[in-house]
Amino acid sequence: MLNSVFWLAPAASVLALFFAWFFYNQMKKKSEGTERMAQIASYVRKGAMAYLKQQYKVVIIVFICLILLLAFMAFVLKVQNRWVPVAFLTGGFFSGLAGFFGMKTATYASARTANAARNSLDGALKVAFRSGAVMGLTVVGLALLDISLWFLILKHFYPVSDEHNLIIITTTMLTFGMGASTQALFARVGGGIYTKAADVGADLVGKVESNIPEDDPRNPAVIADNVGDNVGDVAGMGADLYESYAGSILATAALGASAFVGQGAMQLNAVVAPMAIAAVGTLLSILGIFFVKTREGATQKDLINALGRGINASSVFIIIFSYFIIRLLKLPLGTWLALVAGLLAGIVIGKSTEYFTSHSFRPTKRIAHSATTGAATVIISGIGTGMLSTSIPVLAVAAGTVLAYLFASGFNLANIGQGLYGIGIAAVGMLSTLGITLATDAYGPIADNAGGNAQMSNLDPEVRKRTDALDALGNTTAATGKGFAIGSAALTALALLASYVEELKVGLLRVGRTTIQMLDGTVIETARAGFLDFMNYFRVNLMNPIVLVGMFIGSMMAFVFCGLTMQAVGKAAGKMVDEVRRQFKEIPGVWEGTAEPDYARCVAISTKGAQKAMMVPSLAAIVVPVATGLLLGVGGVMGLLVGATTTGFVLAVFMANAGGAWDNAKKFIEEGNLGGKGSTAHKAAVVGDTVGDPFKDTSGPSLNILIKLMSMVSIVMAGLTVAFSLIK
Repeated sequence: MLNSVFWLAPAASVLALFFAWFFYNQMKKKSEGTERMAQIASYVRKGAMAYLKQQYKVVIIVFICLILLLAFMAFVLKVQNRWVPVAFLTGGFFSGLAGFFGMKTATYASARTANAARNSLDGALKVAFRSGAVMGLTVVGLALLDISLWFLILKHFYPVSDEHNLIIITTTMLTFGMGASTQALFARVGGGIYTKAADVGADLVGKVESNIPEDDPRNPAVIADNVGDNVGDVAGMGADLYESYAGSILATAALGASAFVGQGAMQLNAVVAPMAIAAVGTLLSILGIFFVKTREGATQKDLINALGRGINASSVFIIIFSYFIIRLLKLPLGTWLALVAGLLAGIVIGKSTEYFTSHSFRPTKRIAHSATTGAATVIISGIGTGMLSTSIPVLAVAAGTVLAYLFASGFNLANIGQGLYGIGIAAVGMLSTLGITLATDAYGPIADNAGGNAQMSNLDPEVRKRTDALDALGNTTAATGKGFAIGSAALTALALLASYVEELKVGLLRVGRTTIQMLDGTVIETARAGFLDFMNYFRVNLMNPIVLVGMFIGSMMAFVFCGLTMQAVGKAAGKMVDEVRRQFKEIPGVWEGTAEPDYARCVAISTKGAQKAMMVPSLAAIVVPVATGLLLGVGGVMGLLVGATTTGFVLAVFMANAGGAWDNAKKFIEEGNLGGKGSTAHKAAVVGDTVGDPFKDTSGPSLNILIKLMSMVSIVMAGLTVAFSLIK
C-alpha cells in the first residue's frame, strides 16, 4: 500500500505553482515606469519570444526523430518499454514549459525592477527576487507534478505488490529524464551561444572601441544583449535545473527500488522518500522567499546576506523536517545522514563559489588589480583563479559522496545497493531547496536587464547605481547556482551509473537472457544478480582496455563539447562586431543618438548563429553514448560515463568560476576603483569579461547537462546495447 507521505509531492507541486502564479501577478501589478521604459521592455520581450519560437521549431523536429527511434526500439525491436516514447515526450515538454514561464516572467519584471529602483534598493530587490522565484517555483512545481502523475499512472498498470514492478516503474520514469535533459541541452547551448554572441559583440565595439557606457541605446547590439540574458540565463537555466532536479529524484527512486528489493514495504518507501523530501524542500523554499529583504545603501556583503537568510532558513528547516520524513517512512537513520551530507556539500560549494567570484573577496579583487598591467595579465589571473577554485567543490563532492555511502550502508562497504541509494539521497538533499536557490539565480538576469533599461531610458544615475549593485550580486548568485547545478550533476551522475546497471538487468530480461554466466563458469539468475555480478559479467574493471578507452572518450567529449560551443560564440560574436561597426558608420544619426539603430538586425544575427551552431554539440551528446554502446559494449559505456563525469565536473567548475570572477572584477573597477569606467584598467577588465562570458554562460553550465544527458541516453539505450553491441 502506498504510504500517505507520497501525497506531499503532488500537494507541494500544486502549492508551488500557486505561489508562482501569485508572485507573477504581484509583479504584473507594478508599474513599468515611463513610456520609454515600457518600450524598451517590449523590444526585449518580442526578441526573446521570437528566439524561443525559432528554437522550439528545431527542438520539435529533433524530438519527433527521437520519439520515432524510441518507438521502433519499443514496438519493433522490443528492447524498450512501450511507455518510453511518451515519457520522453512529457519530460521534454515540461522542461521547455518551465523555461518558457521563467523567461516570460523575467521579460515583464526587468522594467518594473528598474522602476522600483527609482524609489529604493529594497523595493527593487523584492521585485527582482520574487520574479526570479516564479522560475524556481515553476521548475520544482512542474517537476514534482510530472513525477507524481507518472508514478500513479505506471503504478496502475504495474501493481507494486510485485517487487520487480517497482524496478520497471522507476527505470521507465528515468526516460522522461532523458527528454528533460535533451530539451535542457538545446536550451542551454542555443541560449548560451545567443546571449554571449550579443554580449561580446556589444562590449567589444561599445566599451573597448567606442568608449560608450554599457547598455548605451546607441549600441545596435544592446537589445540583443538584453534578449540574450533572458533566453540563456533564464530559459536555459530553468530547463537545465528542471532536468537536474527531476533527474536526481528519478535516479534515487530507481536505486531505492533495487536496493531494498525483497524488503516489502521498505522498498516502496525508499522509492517515495526522494519525492517526499523534495516536496518538503519546496514548501520550505516558499517560506524562505519571504525572508529576503534589505536596507537602503546596502553593501555587496549586506545583499549577499539578505539572500543568504532565505537560503539558510530553508536549509536548516529541511534538515529538521527530512528527519521526520525518514522516520515516518521507517528508513534507516543513515539515509537521513546521507541527505545532510549532500546538503552540507552543496552549501560548501555555494560558499566556495561566492568566495572565488564575489568582488567582496580577495581572488576577484586580485584579478581587478591585474587589469592595471593589461588584458593579458587579467586573462592569466582569471584562469589561475578558476583552476584554484575547483579544489573546494571537488573535495566537497568527494567528502559528500563517501559520507553518504558510508552512512546509508551502515559503514558496510559491501552493502553497495543502500550505499549508492545514499549517494542519490545526497543529490536530492543538495537540490531539495531548489525553489529558493534557483530564485537567487534567475533574479540575476532580471537585475541585469533592469540596469540596461535604466541606462537606455536615461534614468537618474542613482537608479543605475542601485541596479548595478543588484547586478553584481546577481553575478555571484548565478555562479553559486551554477555551482549547485554542477555539484548535483556529479552526485546524480554517480546515481545514474548505478541506475544504468539496473537497466541492464531489465534489458537482459527483456531480450530473454534469464541467466548470466560468470568468467569462472558460475551461472546466476539475471533477476537475482547483484551490482557486482553485473560488473564481473560485463568485465567492468580498470584492467579491461575497453573501459579505459571509454574513459578517454568521455574525457575527450567534455573538451570537444566546450571547444564547439566556444567557437560558435566566437564566430557569431565576430558577425555581431561587424554589424555594430557597420551601423555606426553607415546609418546616419546612430552615433550621434539622433536616430534609432537597427536593433532587429542584431537580434536576427544572434538568433541565426545560435540555431545553426547548437545542433552539432547537442546531437553529439546523444549519438556518442549510442555509438559507444554498439561498438564497445557495456564496459565502454561505463568508462565513457566515468570519464565524462569526472572531467566534465572539474572543467565546468573551472569555467563557471573563472567567468564569474572576470565579470565581477570588471564590476569592481566600474564602481570607481582603479580608475573607474573608461580607464585603461577598465578596458583590460572588459577583455577578461568577454573571454569569461562563454566560459560561465555557455560552455561551463552546459557541461553538467552533457554529463547527465549522456547518462540518461545510456540508460534508455541499455536494451539496445545488450542486444546488439559488437563486444559482448
